[in-house]
Amino acid sequence: KNSKSLYQALWNSADILRSKMDANEYKSYLLGLVFYKYLSDNMLRYVSVLLEEETDDLNKAQDLYVEAFKDADIKDDLLYELKDEFSYTIAPALTFTAQVAAIHDGSFQLEDLVQGFRDIEQSSENFENLFEDIDLYSKKLGSTPQKQNKTIADVMKELEGLNMAGHAGDVLGDAYEYLIGQFASESGKKAGEFYTPQPVAKLMTQIVLQGKEDKKGFSVYDATMGSGSLLLNAKKYSHQPGTISYFGQELNTSTYNLARMNMILHGVPIANQHLHNADTLDQDWPTEEPTNFDGVLMNPPYSAKWSADKGFLDDPRFSAYGVLAPKSKADFAFLLHGYYHLKDTGVMAIVLPHGVLFRGGAEGKIRKALLENGAIDTVIGLPANIFFNTSIPTTVIILKKDRAKKDVLFIDASQDFEKIKTQNTLRDYHIDAILEAYKTRTIKDKYAYVAEFDEIVENDYNLNIPRYVDTFEEEEGFCCKVLNKE
Repeated sequence: KNSKSLYQALWNSADILRSKMDANEYKSYLLGLVFYKYLSDNMLRYVSVLLEEETDDLNKAQDLYVEAFKDADIKDDLLYELKDEFSYTIAPALTFTAQVAAIHDGSFQLEDLVQGFRDIEQSSENFENLFEDIDLYSKKLGSTPQKQNKTIADVMKELEGLNMAGHAGDVLGDAYEYLIGQFASESGKKAGEFYTPQPVAKLMTQIVLQGKEDKKGFSVYDATMGSGSLLLNAKKYSHQPGTISYFGQELNTSTYNLARMNMILHGVPIANQHLHNADTLDQDWPTEEPTNFDGVLMNPPYSAKWSADKGFLDDPRFSAYGVLAPKSKADFAFLLHGYYHLKDTGVMAIVLPHGVLFRGGAEGKIRKALLENGAIDTVIGLPANIFFNTSIPTTVIILKKDRAKKDVLFIDASQDFEKIKTQNTLRDYHIDAILEAYKTRTIKDKYAYVAEFDEIVENDYNLNIPRYVDTFEEEEGFCCKVLNKE
């Protein structure tokens, strides 16, 4: 199966639910069912291997599985091996394949699917509460149990043709990402919270991994991880992807569950995923080794509210700065949290609204302290309207810990984009231009500028990009004297 038919089947199944609820709600159903099928197909494929009749044909594998259960000894050995390999098992009557067969002969019951979900959740703590957002008895699926049954059955029939065991980790993972991205563009405002557009993720990840592509055991951390797609980009740019360890925290439980599924679908070994469901600012995490990471990637909610409780002045993440990010704008609290968890040799990339570059008050004091420490390495201005949840232009700030100098590189990429419908996007050549400017750290007219620390001090620690990169285009025939006066 090529990935085109995979995407098509996913999209068709989304169509069935789209008429009944908004994307924010139906994503849990669809992604949950895709994930269940993945677990089921993978297990059946392995059943055929264990029984020495290896096959990609799921129906054949299902028959082998049912048959094996008739002999108590074979059954016990098989379950032991499966549990060892996957840390879960699915009973023969509850596999996705068995349930689709039941749909075709009219004996399908939602209870069986509920039971299948429950069995997986209870099989190991890696799967605990994984399907909790999926309410199979929701009135939105249909006003009667029969209608609810039919809606879910229709979705499962659309997914039936996909053999997920045959897909390499990233193909399926990328299809999952595609769905998440589609939901994000459909649900607009709500979406930014769980999704960073791929081009931005690509840019940030390549910067963070630059020069460390060959490192074994690279650790990457995202304290506001959403669906985990920003973290997972590290796989694409590391030459040792199987050795990366991922650390992520997410406040919203259903988004956290999405991230867990996303990791597994991308083939990340359970031992390499360390995901946490909690409030990043309220509760520092991780507090046990390892607490510092090679790469920190963050796209936090912009100008979110937080408690800014006085007690935080004693918190090691914030205490060195003497002030706290304002209650109404947690931007710097997120930034300082991530920076605190960065190794001395690490690199951090965070996306924030431009206000953090120039606002005064407590934010100005924090920015000044960071600049005096040489923490801010690069400021990149992105085009407006590049995120799903906001049209405002954003900035990617690159932070480091062991810099010899305190200069700051400014890159103004705000005019470099391609418009697609209502959204702006970065093409690979736009990303490459930014990366080139970042690596060479040279001045380029109307695009890149390196400001020495003295110049930043003269500007009162204001990092507003137009102060450093002049993109003004003179209009032909426009009298220059007027300009000079200004």
